[in-house]
Amino acid sequence: MRPSLESQGVEKVSLSRAQARQGLTAIFGSTLFEMTGIMMLSPLLILLLKQADVSTTVAGLFAAASWLGIFLVTPFASLITQSLGRRRCLWLATLLPLLTSTGYLLTDNLAIWFALELIASVAGGLRWVLAESYIAEFAPPEQMGRYVGMYATLMGLTFVIGPAVLAWVGTADHIAFWIVIGLLATGTALTVLVPAIQPAADQHTSLVGWKGLWHALSLHPLVMLVGFVGGFFELGLSSILPLVGLNLHLDASASALLVALSGFGGILLAMPSGMLADRFANPERGRRRLMGVLAFALLVSALLVLALHNWPGLVWPIALIWGGAGGTLYTLTMTDIAAREKGITLVNSTSVLVLSYTLGALVASSLSGALIDWSPGLAFPVVLIAVAFTGLLAIVWPTRR
Repeated sequence: MRPSLESQGVEKVSLSRAQARQGLTAIFGSTLFEMTGIMMLSPLLILLLKQADVSTTVAGLFAAASWLGIFLVTPFASLITQSLGRRRCLWLATLLPLLTSTGYLLTDNLAIWFALELIASVAGGLRWVLAESYIAEFAPPEQMGRYVGMYATLMGLTFVIGPAVLAWVGTADHIAFWIVIGLLATGTALTVLVPAIQPAADQHTSLVGWKGLWHALSLHPLVMLVGFVGGFFELGLSSILPLVGLNLHLDASASALLVALSGFGGILLAMPSGMLADRFANPERGRRRLMGVLAFALLVSALLVLALHNWPGLVWPIALIWGGAGGTLYTLTMTDIAAREKGITLVNSTSVLVLSYTLGALVASSLSGALIDWSPGLAFPVVLIAVAFTGLLAIVWPTRR
């Protein structure tokens, strides 16, 4: 008797509509639990480090290790996927954070904590790319924006739920750690429900690694630039919003609320924008027009920063725009890629988008603090204006031509 396809490590050939719906539900469900656990774990670890009298510099480096892991793995996501297959990669990326989270309970050694954080972030970066490529495979083409927007909304909710649960249970007695482990274990269990899909048509022919990234970048350079702008405003600037608030003489609580408002903006706009993009007679042109509107909103918000010193109340709509427009730019960019690519080529393009998005976040978070210290009323807004204008030009110029 011949061995089955699954026993040979080969994925099933086709999916029914019911299996595709099951796949979407499983990816959404596993992501909700896993990301909630991660968004609870990240601030928990920082708080425990500070309680242990670790310096702010070291704690900041520990937080940066998560982005470093994503940067390390993203260029090789397509190579790993080609070698192991998408299903095995998804399992690897789901199990590693669960295993590393238990390691924090076993030791207080700071070097080991750094290693665990780096390993978990490498797995997180791989899962980020794989989850979005799975959604592109499972979602109906005519509803791609709807499902990508739904996924972005779900991700935004985890940024609220995770810290809220941590605030509720506190950091004492390892209770928070066990809740994190439970959430990650639930996400792992739901991964079982993700159906196997047929091997990518370009499984053995597509370029991978740095060559694959460069090829994807050469195909969609403007889209990747827009991804950078989205990461700059949504993720990068949201991380320094408390500094903006304190510079405007807001108290600590109000400054922290700016971050929540930015996250709410992303939750509010992602899914409606994706659904609207699906309704255009020419979806590609419609997505480009929506991107232009969002980039223009970011440019206006950057210009308003020039007036913050005289009208500090403007910081509240500015924070909402940064989170909403920046996050929705990423959603529309991912939808644009998912509508065109499949297989390993899709993984390559998604990897470049993730890389450009995280690069934008890193540039914004690393530069903004120094700019606020040096020249909050001029240099800081001028840099924001330059980034927003570059994104708007990248979107509008090809359309005009």
